[in-house]
Amino acid sequence: MRDDDLPIERQDADTDLDAAVRGEDELEDARDVSLTEEIAALVEDGKNYAEAELAFQKTRAGFVANRGKSAALYGLFALGFIHLALIALVVGVLFGLIPVLGAWGATAVVVGVLLLVAVILLLLVRSNGIEIANSFKSDEK
Repeated sequence: MRDDDLPIERQDADTDLDAAVRGEDELEDARDVSLTEEIAALVEDGKNYAEAELAFQKTRAGFVANRGKSAALYGLFALGFIHLALIALVVGVLFGLIPVLGAWGATAVVVGVLLLVAVILLLLVRSNGIEIANSFKSDEK
């Protein structure tokens, strides 16, 4: 049986029950709400939602900034420890080569290898810099 087949009294009773479940004390007030009042309520709900969203985004931004600072600090410490490990490696290689090449020979080999690696890395930096510069040049000739 459909609702529109119910007698009018039965439909009103169902409406009264629905209104009571929703917590509406007076049915006439719920039925007499005008369109302008509904729009005003909708606008107010929109304002509340926008304020809540803004507060949420501010909180999220603060959280991200805090975690970003921590991550950057941890990254710097990690790079510092990597640097110390590389220094220890160089010293170890130097001590390992001293019995074979002597103090000056071992120093020359270690410094030479380090300078060779530095030159290769600088050439890679230069190559990437040229590619970046070329990407900003216009295609017109």
